[in-house]
Amino acid sequence: MQSLYIAGAGSGTGKSLVALGLMELLRAVNQRVGFFRPVIRGPVEQDPLIALMRSRYALPFPPEQLYGCTAARAQELVASGQYDTLLKDILDRFKALEEQCDLVVCAGTDYDGLVPSLEFDFNTDLANNLGCLILVVVKGFGRQPDEILQAVRLAHESLIDRGGELLATFVNGVAPAHVPQVEARLRATLPAEEWCAVLPEQPDLKRPTVEEIRQALRADCLCGDRDALSQVVTNYKVAAMSVPEFLRYVEEGCLIITPGDRADIILASLLADAASTYPRVAGLLLTGGIAPAETVRKLMAGLQRTKVSLLQVPTDTYSTAMALQGVEVAILPGDERKIAAALGLFEQSVDGGKLRERIRLRHSSRRTPLMFEYELIQRAKAQRRHIVLPEGEDERILRAAEILRLRDVVELTLLGDPEKIHRRIGELGLKLADIPIINPAKAPERERYAATYYRLRAHKGISEQMAYDLMADVSYFGTSMVYHDQAHGMVSGAVHTTQHTIRPAFEIIKTKPGVRIVSSVFFMCLSDRVLVYGDCAVNPNPTSEQLADIAISSAETAAAFGIEPRVALLSYSTGTSGKGADVDRVRRAVEIARKRRPDLKLAGPMQYDAAVDASVARSKMPGNEVAGQATVFIFPDLNTGNNTYKAVQRSAGAVAIGPILQGLNKPVNDLSRGCLVADIVNTVAITAIQAQERS
Repeated sequence: MQSLYIAGAGSGTGKSLVALGLMELLRAVNQRVGFFRPVIRGPVEQDPLIALMRSRYALPFPPEQLYGCTAARAQELVASGQYDTLLKDILDRFKALEEQCDLVVCAGTDYDGLVPSLEFDFNTDLANNLGCLILVVVKGFGRQPDEILQAVRLAHESLIDRGGELLATFVNGVAPAHVPQVEARLRATLPAEEWCAVLPEQPDLKRPTVEEIRQALRADCLCGDRDALSQVVTNYKVAAMSVPEFLRYVEEGCLIITPGDRADIILASLLADAASTYPRVAGLLLTGGIAPAETVRKLMAGLQRTKVSLLQVPTDTYSTAMALQGVEVAILPGDERKIAAALGLFEQSVDGGKLRERIRLRHSSRRTPLMFEYELIQRAKAQRRHIVLPEGEDERILRAAEILRLRDVVELTLLGDPEKIHRRIGELGLKLADIPIINPAKAPERERYAATYYRLRAHKGISEQMAYDLMADVSYFGTSMVYHDQAHGMVSGAVHTTQHTIRPAFEIIKTKPGVRIVSSVFFMCLSDRVLVYGDCAVNPNPTSEQLADIAISSAETAAAFGIEPRVALLSYSTGTSGKGADVDRVRRAVEIARKRRPDLKLAGPMQYDAAVDASVARSKMPGNEVAGQATVFIFPDLNTGNNTYKAVQRSAGAVAIGPILQGLNKPVNDLSRGCLVADIVNTVAITAIQAQERS
């Protein structure tokens, strides 16, 4: 089943009720349900919703596993322009929990930690990157039907704009008289496939209990058992007048605020609560840090029955009354009365069977760049491989190496001058003191590697001395390490050209059996999916046979990284509409690829719009299983491919990971000389996964 994200469309929506109802609904059929909060206000021990879920459902996880970060940390990262870092940090913690569960219910932010006007967008971004279906909760409290429908429409539009996947909408707190009208208008307004539930207002769920007030004000409890503390407070009364006048203002469920030395008010309140002629009192809140006199306490102790709690705070009456205005309502662990009321309301208003079935059937196909990068790291860590980095003196390589070491992703060896590299590590303050470093020029393996190279390339006129000299080069030495199984893969190109990086691989490692050409792909990480582009880096003008080979290799690469391959071979015309040598070359490539791999979903020639847009595909290639939903795009030449990937990267804000070489016997991958540290980390992880696939 898919994990779920509950996002409130504003503050005060009552999403805690929906979270509780969902947990109850899902735990009834599945024991491995987790609960997560992306952002909490302060210490996790003080988060009432996490405490409630851990207590009621006996979650076998420590509190620190159930949240992403604090609001203070989130604000700090956003203010410093590290929004993606915030998303990654939360994603890492969420996925660590999700791996131990069948699904996770995630309750979004409370609209008090970030910029409130942007918080719904933040929750949508989070849900997208966590791979969750979204359940949006819209506030009905105090709103007329027209206002409610407008709020639902705005929430849905915002979700669509951010690419969120909506599972259900809950409108919570609707005045009971308005419920039938709101339900009817939502059915008439929303598309048939959208699921919505309307929950009527339950006043007691919006009111605090005496215990909630005690916790919020950190008050001492002078007396009051569990039942007394669970009394709902309907209103506050500041008692500063004489007893006869004060008694006129006593109302059902009121909390009376008075200084601790007002014995007359205390005793009158207790008598009023016991008398059948007066409303019940929820509790007394004594101010000024003054405890009742001993004689008063003795009198209270002798009362046969009272459910009135006495709380005491050190603050004065005015400050205490002001503090009460900031008390937020929650459902606390052990408050069985409020829990029962919340679950009863949810179960009466929501068709649990239909919602559970909807959750079971709906699956998110979304794959954001952060999700893809997270999956790369986790797969690489699952079976650690040894990767050699020939450009050990480059700052970006060293910073990436530290990240990879700290996250325990791979084993690493750096190539270069050890003295220079250690000095650079010290200057940068990196934790790489014990990382293996090899200087190819002085390495004892140099002669053995040179002998191997001479044996492989003697027929090309290479002498033994030339082979020995070449092994002083970091690219040749690193490639030889991979050939001799001293490393499982190599990543280079941050400093060196593509040719310098991949030529040794062509000469030493060579291609896999049955593969005629080494090619490359880029993983193009768009906002909601990952596409594969090939070849955008290696082959300038491939023949039909080479295009077919690139298409098959690219499909295999896509499948290896969890992307279902639907391969489109691109050209300037679609289907049979165009003629010319370039189109014929692509058409012939499709025929060859189909003959070699009839199991692949593969089509062409087609234009890019027909490959990616379903409406264009219906017009240009109706009924084709690839058109409109391609995931692998094969460009007819390097000029087209290289320019297209860069255009998409820059104009669509896509993350381009690559080039990733395919077709070699062992993995060697090239970096762009403009690469960032994150690009290096991702490419090393991909290289490690390729090495896993080979084994």
